[in-house]
Amino acid sequence: MNEQAELREHRVELSIGGMTCAACAARIEKGLSRMPGVAKANVNLALETARVELASEGSPSVSDLIRKIEQLGYRAERKPDEATADSGVRKRQEIVRQRSWLIVSALLSLPLLWAMLDHFAWTSRIGVPELFMNPWFQLALATPVQFIIGGRFYAGAYKALRHGSANMDVLVALGTSAAYFYSLYQTLRAWSEPHDGEPADLYFETSVVLITLILLGKLLEALAKGRSSDAIRSLMKLRAKTATVIREDGSEANVPVEQVAVGDVCLVRPGEKVPVDGEVVGGASSVDESMLTGESLPVDKRPGDAVFGATLNRNGTLRVRAVRIGRETALAQIIRTVEQAQGSKAPIQRVADRLSGIFVPIVVGIAALTFVLWLFALDSGNFGGALEKAIAVLVIACPCALGLATPVSIMAGSGRAAELGVLFKGGPFLEAAQSIDTVVLDKTGTVTNGKPALTDIIVAPEWEGSEATLLRRIASAERPSEHPLAEAIVAGLRERDIEPREPEAFEALPGFGVWARAEGVELLIGTRRLLESRGVPVPETALQEMDRLEEQGKSAMLVAADGRYAALIAVADTIKDSSRQAVARLKALGLRVVMLTGDNERTARAIANAAGIDDVRAEVLPAEKAAEVRKLQEAGSKVAMVGDGINDAPALATADVGMAVGTGADAALETADVTLMRGDLNGIADAIGLSRKTMRNIRQNLFWALAYNVVGIPIAASGLLAPWVAGAAMALSSVSVVLNALRLQRARVGTDVARRARP
Repeated sequence: MNEQAELREHRVELSIGGMTCAACAARIEKGLSRMPGVAKANVNLALETARVELASEGSPSVSDLIRKIEQLGYRAERKPDEATADSGVRKRQEIVRQRSWLIVSALLSLPLLWAMLDHFAWTSRIGVPELFMNPWFQLALATPVQFIIGGRFYAGAYKALRHGSANMDVLVALGTSAAYFYSLYQTLRAWSEPHDGEPADLYFETSVVLITLILLGKLLEALAKGRSSDAIRSLMKLRAKTATVIREDGSEANVPVEQVAVGDVCLVRPGEKVPVDGEVVGGASSVDESMLTGESLPVDKRPGDAVFGATLNRNGTLRVRAVRIGRETALAQIIRTVEQAQGSKAPIQRVADRLSGIFVPIVVGIAALTFVLWLFALDSGNFGGALEKAIAVLVIACPCALGLATPVSIMAGSGRAAELGVLFKGGPFLEAAQSIDTVVLDKTGTVTNGKPALTDIIVAPEWEGSEATLLRRIASAERPSEHPLAEAIVAGLRERDIEPREPEAFEALPGFGVWARAEGVELLIGTRRLLESRGVPVPETALQEMDRLEEQGKSAMLVAADGRYAALIAVADTIKDSSRQAVARLKALGLRVVMLTGDNERTARAIANAAGIDDVRAEVLPAEKAAEVRKLQEAGSKVAMVGDGINDAPALATADVGMAVGTGADAALETADVTLMRGDLNGIADAIGLSRKTMRNIRQNLFWALAYNVVGIPIAASGLLAPWVAGAAMALSSVSVVLNALRLQRARVGTDVARRARP
C-alpha cells in the first residue's frame, strides 16, 4: 500500500525500534498525539508498534510521523503489509544481535564476576587469579562493556532527558555510571597514591554484571514475546502461495497469489487451497472451511456458491472467479482484526501508563535519599557502601515489568481467542466482556439456523391416492412462490427425491397461502381460514394436530386436493444443534440469557424452551430491539447483544458489547465489537470466559510488577541486596510477567469447543 492510499484510510501503522519500557511508549504516544492533524496515537510496547489515527484535514504524512519518532530518539518505519511481508524477520534479526552482544558482554564480565567472589568469605577456597584483581585489568574489561555494549542506555537516557522525561535507560545509565566512575576514581587514586596501603575499593563488576544481566533479561523477554504472536503467524501460514489462473485462450498459468486480479478465473484442484475469495463458476466439490468456521464437515460447493481464500478443496475440481483479493479477503480481514486487538490498549492499561509516567523520577529521588542516609547517618563516611545501595535501588526499580503487564496479556488472550474463532475488535472490548452479566440473543440466525426447513408431512389417513404423487403435486404448486415457507417446502421435498413440475396455473393468496393446478388437480395450501373459505371440511383430528405443531413453534399448513382435505405440512426454523449446550454454558457462567424475536408468543416460547432459555421477549420489531437492550441497561445490567451483524446493528451498537455470529462476512466484521467466526453460540461463552481469564492474568501481572517494586525497593535501600542481585531480579521480573501472560495461549474455557483444533 503506498503512502497516499494509507493516508486516505486515515490510519497509519508503524513499527518502532528502541523502546525499553512503558515510559518510552508513553513518550512516543504523547509526542505523536501533539502533532497537528493527529486525532489519536496508540503505542504498544509489547508489539513495538504505533497506530496513528489522522484527522480528515491537515494530516501529517507518514514521513512526518517517522521523523517525529526519530526526533524522540527511536527508530521507525511503516509497518509492512501482512499479506506480503514476513513480520518476524526483523524481530529474528534483532534477537540474533541481542544474543551476540550478550555473549561478548558475558565473556568480558566473567573475570570481573570471578574477582567479585573474593569479597565473600565462603568463596575464599576458590581462589582468584591475581590478574583479575588488578584495577587496570578490570578497567580494560569494564570500559567496552560500559560504553560500547552499554552505549544504548546512554543514548536512550540522553534522548529521554532531552525531551523532559525519564525511562529505564536513565536508571540503568545512572546506576552503572555511578559504579564505573567511582571505580575509575579509586583506580586513579590508587595509582597516584601507591603507598596508601589500602586496596582500591572497586565496583567495576557491579556495572558490567548489571549490563550483562539486563541484556540477558531483554533477550529472554524478546524470545518470550515472540511466542505471543503465534496466532498471527499460524493464520498467515494458512494462505495459499500460488494460484492457477485460466487465461482467455484457455491456457493455465501458475502465478504467485499476489498477482491474481479481480475477475480472474482460478482452477482449484483436489487437495489445493482456494487462493482468493470468489464465486464458483464451474465444477462441484466439497470444501473444508474449518479454518474459518470451525466446522469439521466439508461444505458442498456448486456454481454460484461463495468460497473463501485459504479453505481447502477436498475432492472435485473448481473454477473460481476472484471477487476479493489480498487485503480484502476474509482471512486478511481476520488477521487485521487480530492485529488490531493485539495492538490496542485496554482501559486497565491506563493505570500502568500513569504510574510509569512518574515512576522513574520517584525512584531517582528514593535512590538519592538512600545514598544520603547511608553516607551521613547509617554508615557514616562509607561512600562506596552508600553508593552501592543507591545503585541497587536504581536497578531493582526499573519499570519494565509494569510496562509489559497489560499488552502482553492482551496479545496472548486475543490470539488464543482467534484460535477459538472469536475475534475481538480491540483491548477495550476484551476487557468489557468480563463484566457482562446479561446476554441477549436474537432468535433468527442466532439461536436458530435462520432458514426455514420442512419438518413434518402428515398425509390424511383417508387419502386413497399415491402419497408420492400427492407430494409431487404439492411441490409443483409451491414451486412458483417466492415465499420463504414455500421455498422450504420445495427444498425439503427435493431432499426426499421428489422433483416438482411446472404447474398449469398458479395464484398466490397473501396471508392465506396458494392456489394451483398441478397435473390436472386443483390444490389449496395454506391456513385453515383458506380451506374454510373454499368450503373444504377439515377433520377435527387434523386441526388438533395442527395446534400441536404450532405449539412446537412450527408453521403448519393444510393441503386440499380437488376439494378434499389431503395432508398437513409443517415448516420451522429449527434451533442450531449447539444452542442448548451453549445456553447451558452461559448459565453456568452465572449469566442471564434473554431471547428477542418478532415471532408470536407461542412460537417464541417453543423455540426458547427447546434452547433452554427462560426469559423471552416476543413480537419485538427490529427497530425496537435497541430499546429492549436499553431497558436492561437502565435496570443495571451489563449487556452483550448477539445477532447477525446486519439486521441487529442498532441493538449491537447500543449494547455494552455487540457480538456478531458469522463466518467472516464483511458486515459482521464491521458491525460488531466481537465476531464469532463459528456459527454456534458456544463462541459467546468462549469470548466471555477468555475475557475473564485475560483480565485476571492482567491483574496478576500488575500486582506482581507493583508488589515486586514495593517490596524490592525497601530491601535494596536497607542494604540487603547487592546491585548485581538487584539487576538479576529486575531482569527476571520482566520475563516472569511475559511467561505468565503466555499461559493464556493454552487457556481452556471448559468445553470441547475450547479444545478444537486451531482454525
